[in-house]
Amino acid sequence: MAAPKKGRRPAGGQSRPGRALALILIAMVALTGGMFWSGHTTPRLGIDLAGGTSITLKAKAEPGQESAVNETNMNTAVGIIERRVNGLGVSEAEVQTQGAENIIVNIPRGTNEKQAREQVGTTAQLYFRPVLAVAAAAPQPAPSATGSSSASPKPSASASSGATVGEKSATPTATGSPQGRALTEALKAPSPTPTASSSAKPKATGTPQATQTPDAATAALEQKFTTLNCLDAKARSAAGQGVKATEPTVACGKNAIGQWEKYLLGPAEVDGKDVDNAKAGLDQRTGQWIVDMEFTDGGSKKFQSITSKLSQQSEPQNQFAIVLDGEVVSAPRVQTTLSASAQISGSFNQQSAQDLGNVLSYGALPLSFQTQSVDTVTAALGGDQLQAGLIAGAIGLALVIIYLVVYYRGLSLIAILSLGVSALLTYVLMALLGPAIGFALNLPAVCGAIVAIGITADSFIVYFERIRDELREGRTLRPAVERAWPRARRTILVSDFVSFLAAAVLFIVTVGKVQGFAFTLGLTTLLDIVVVFLFTKPVMTLLARTKFFGNGHAWSGLDPKRLGAQPPLRRTRRAHAPVDAKEA
Repeated sequence: MAAPKKGRRPAGGQSRPGRALALILIAMVALTGGMFWSGHTTPRLGIDLAGGTSITLKAKAEPGQESAVNETNMNTAVGIIERRVNGLGVSEAEVQTQGAENIIVNIPRGTNEKQAREQVGTTAQLYFRPVLAVAAAAPQPAPSATGSSSASPKPSASASSGATVGEKSATPTATGSPQGRALTEALKAPSPTPTASSSAKPKATGTPQATQTPDAATAALEQKFTTLNCLDAKARSAAGQGVKATEPTVACGKNAIGQWEKYLLGPAEVDGKDVDNAKAGLDQRTGQWIVDMEFTDGGSKKFQSITSKLSQQSEPQNQFAIVLDGEVVSAPRVQTTLSASAQISGSFNQQSAQDLGNVLSYGALPLSFQTQSVDTVTAALGGDQLQAGLIAGAIGLALVIIYLVVYYRGLSLIAILSLGVSALLTYVLMALLGPAIGFALNLPAVCGAIVAIGITADSFIVYFERIRDELREGRTLRPAVERAWPRARRTILVSDFVSFLAAAVLFIVTVGKVQGFAFTLGLTTLLDIVVVFLFTKPVMTLLARTKFFGNGHAWSGLDPKRLGAQPPLRRTRRAHAPVDAKEA
């Protein structure tokens, strides 16, 4: 008879449950401690439970391009707005079309709700325009003939290509309104030609590639710039309305210290579609917040051309304005020729750098939009539905527990403890995933958690029934627990794999709230495997060593007599085997 191989556990061998229980205990303590340490002790709630803001946007095509309001462009705009909102860390935001011209944006209440509302409203095209002149926000009673540059340039960080872009300094770039002849010359001047060195005397030069403007149009733009009051919200919003990208315009924007200024801008040289990626980060050398930009192949050529010309101009004509929805969101200086990548640095903090990076990444839309309405959504209806759902879940859980107690008796204790561990892990993970990935608990997600109760209970039942089958065959409890586990494990894994696959497919092919249901179902399915492997099985192994369960007490749920077993089953069959006398 061959000796058994070393290192191989016999079928009825005992496992080491202490290690598994220690592992899951450490995980529970670590996750719970992390939850309290982060300060987020409750899950984030979706808009249907916590309330929030609902914004209605109406698409508006540029003059002569009415056919641009079509299904393709509307779907593209929905995707960009959704990425823009989620780029702020807002999750569970619903962005969907309504009819042929409207987009509905639902933003749940949260820490970034205000920023999200602001950026959803800024849905026009994103342009890079050269700066011709900068003046105080309001018309001056005694305008000066020329502007003066009193700002001292701030050091800027190097880009990956060796190029630099300086953000506006805290001191306004230029004071006074360039009026009359100076403004007219700025609009009419031809494109500057790159030279080895710039002129010692600053000139009011125009934008690169600017065409000659008729005197009437120049006078009208001069008058508009002179009378523009950027302290008036209505004047700010109307400043650039109806202006094409190929025309000069006026716009308002805030400087580094939060003061409004007005800008005279040339025709757009680069648009938002030429930006491939932009993100905020910390400069390793200076420790300051910066914004890294990367351009497409076509955008790189355009940006290189414009920056090579602007870098040779004096302030403020060495600046390019980043204009979104007719407002200047930033106007950095150009210090050298830039190409495929650049870096904007200056007086940024983390929030302002992230906002600018988000605008650059997701600012370009194929259509412009007008905000039709902004409504506050209350959580009263969702709260009532949540209460009804929780009551239904509690009733279902109570019925499951009653069934387990009646049918499995003592084994129900293991099932109830396992359900408690699963519920604790689910709650802690939902609380941690809120700030980590923006997960928000909505009504469908609650439904997914309730459905998970049945999935988890099904795993216990499979294992318990396998143990009972082993007892019916005449084995004692301790080897029955170990022999039943491989068979139950395969069934549990296959069942949970099917549930997880269904949740994954549902998450991929759906949008909005249904994704919350799919995500919660997938998460609880994975937790079911963790709990069964690291808690239910080890606890069952330990309880099998006690007299109450090991001796098959009537209330243990493992009484061989109640299960129909006749131990010792195999010996009894051998003892009563029929023997024919003639054959003997």
